[in-house]
Amino acid sequence: MPNTTLTEADIDRVIEMAWEDRTPFEAIFAQFGLTEAEVIALMRRQLKPASWRMWRQRVVGRATKHANKRPADARRFRADRQRAVSRNKISKRNS
Repeated sequence: MPNTTLTEADIDRVIEMAWEDRTPFEAIFAQFGLTEAEVIALMRRQLKPASWRMWRQRVVGRATKHANKRPADARRFRADRQRAVSRNKISKRNS
């Protein structure tokens, strides 16, 4: 049974994390205590049917959604092309 103590903001964050390709279900469990099955049930309840189908197609079999299946280089927390953050502004690349 899904955790019923989640606030509306928590539910929004779980949905956001579930949509992100590089956020594993283990990270959602660590932060919110929801198992993969509970996240799937929450997504089914909260998303429109077409959005639900699109999300399930993206997630099924995706190695990056499971920490143990991820390649070693996918365990980093920021992109290798991301520049340093200074004064709360991300430096822009000159193009």
